[in-house]
Amino acid sequence: MKRFRLLVVAAALFVGGWSAARTPAATPAQATLADAQRDYNAGRYNRAVDALASAVVNAPDDPGMQFLLGQSYYQLHEYTRAMGAFERAVQLGPKVSQYHDWLGRSYGRKAEESIFLSAMGWARKTHHEFETAVELDPKNFEAQRDLIRFEINAPGMVGGGDDKALKHIAELEKIDSVQGQLARGEFFSTKKRVPEADAAFAKLLESDSDRAGVFFEVSDYYRDRLDPDKMSAAIGKAEQIDPDDRRLKFYKGTLLVIQKKNPNEAEMMLKAYIATVPDNSDLPPHAAAREWLGRLYESTGRFSEATEQYRLALELDPHNKALGDELKRVEKK
Repeated sequence: MKRFRLLVVAAALFVGGWSAARTPAATPAQATLADAQRDYNAGRYNRAVDALASAVVNAPDDPGMQFLLGQSYYQLHEYTRAMGAFERAVQLGPKVSQYHDWLGRSYGRKAEESIFLSAMGWARKTHHEFETAVELDPKNFEAQRDLIRFEINAPGMVGGGDDKALKHIAELEKIDSVQGQLARGEFFSTKKRVPEADAAFAKLLESDSDRAGVFFEVSDYYRDRLDPDKMSAAIGKAEQIDPDDRRLKFYKGTLLVIQKKNPNEAEMMLKAYIATVPDNSDLPPHAAAREWLGRLYESTGRFSEATEQYRLALELDPHNKALGDELKRVEKK
């Protein structure tokens, strides 16, 4: 019996070793893509672009490489180049929902930078790509929210409209009630229907969702409503779900600014967020963190530092009129 067990072990080791020997090594393209993904995740977008822009010359038909190149350009705010890479990714992978969603985002950014007539064309293309992304994968909740957000804010002539938004919100609620409720709350908030928005977000705050992002979005609402108690409750729920979530520094810092408590701790948290979390479109932007630092400094009479933070925020988000107004106001002081 002992000899039999030894033979089994030896056979297993032989098979395992033979299988390992047969496992193909990563191709140069796969290795480049993996390295570029690590650089992207760490916020080293220029390094990712440098590696991918060279690699796609030798692998022009790799949709994943084109997609990551587009994402890297997007994070660098080079939207025309991002658009070209996403269009190539869509061409190579026409059935991939995520590719269409990010192409729609790049078209939307292009619309923001364009004059009126040109912007209309880009906006229509944005809507089309978001619709396509949702049709390909209704469970792509980022695409669902992008489509609904577009329809909430855009005029009917480019595909927007309240009726369309509400229709898609109802469809989303059937797939995921929490995501649908978030979209409905955003609709009411955008339309200044405050009692209905309050009811929607109150329901979300009391929900038992296991996704930290849900409660960060609820926190955004109560932050804008200047309701620190409910904002604190939402942040607390997010922290219970994931105490290591890197967004916590941003949300806790902004809460302290609103509460006008512990300015040193608020400053530390917001600076730590900027220093340790990449500036990525899927996370609270560095422009927002610097804006809140500006508000903190302004509230404590540190006007030169507030001016500097507002300027840095405006450099990161040049289309933000409210930031420009804040900068002008503090400069007068």
